[in-house]
Order: sequence, then structure tokens, then C-alpha cells
Amino acid sequence: MTDAREYGKALFLLAEESGRTDKILSDLNTALSAFAGNGEYAKLLDTPAISKEERLALIDEAFSCLDEYVKSTLKILCEQRSVHLFIKVADAFKSEYDLSRNIERVEAISAIAMTEGQLDAMKSKLEAMTNKTIIIKNTTDPSILGGVKLRYMGRQLDGSVRSRLDSLGKTISGIVM
Repeated sequence: MTDAREYGKALFLLAEESGRTDKILSDLNTALSAFAGNGEYAKLLDTPAISKEERLALIDEAFSCLDEYVKSTLKILCEQRSVHLFIKVADAFKSEYDLSRNIERVEAISAIAMTEGQLDAMKSKLEAMTNKTIIIKNTTDPSILGGVKLRYMGRQLDGSVRSRLDSLGKTISGIVM
């Protein structure tokens, strides 16, 4: 069985050792975009109906511009009919990258899109709290009504209006008259 996390870590170590980490990260993102744009391609590379040599040739053709380490990783996964795990391999690589560079990715969920000023202020506050470089991605979810939910470091901080209303409702329903 293929352990995607170990492959991602190994790829990261090779990237660091060769001094091509940023190039490989960029190429991983390029490959991920290619797979996202054509969901059937990973299935094609995993199918036993096509010979291994043909599947490997498809990788060479489609990903000729990518770093050799990225192509080799894809080929190893292809040989094991595990290309469908490439996303997890890339995620593991990115986790190692972020860890090595003291980066924390934060998702800020708000009812409406936050302004650049709001995001910058939140980023500054989080950087001061965590002593890490913060990269914020703002997503919207109208169901939270207002406020913001933050997801980072495996936690979720919920300061949304929806959460406060739900909490108030539970408190009120718990009062016996």
C-alpha cells in the first residue's frame, strides 16, 4: 500500500537537498491544476487496461515541462496504480514546506468577503500571536450571518453571529420557568 504522506516527505527532502524546493512546489501546483481540470486523467493513469509503458509515456508527454522529481513521483505512483493519491502527496509536501518555513495557512470564513484592510489586520494579529508567517484565505458562507470563523493549526475559532445565536438559544431553552 502506498503511503502518500511518506512520498510527500521524501519528495520534500529531495527538493531541499537539491535546492529546487520552490520550483518543485510550483510544479506540484501545475500538476494539481492539470488533474483538477481533467478528473478522468488520474483514473486513466491508474487503469490496468493500459500497459505500464504506455501510462508512463503519457506522463512524459503531459508533464514534460515539470521538474524530474515531480515526474518521477508521478511515475512511481503510476507504476503502483496510485496516481489518485497524488493530491495527498502534494499536500504532504506543502505541509513540510510550511513547517520548514514557519508558515501557517489560515482560512477566514465570513458572511461577505473581507476587505484587504481587514485581512491585513487579522494577519498581523495572528502573526503576533503565533510567531509564524500567516497566509490567509478568505471564503464566504452567508449562513454564518456575520462575524468570522478561523481555521488554523487544526483548530476552529468561531466568532460568527450564527454561533452566538445558537449558543444563546441553547441557554434560553435550558432555563426552566
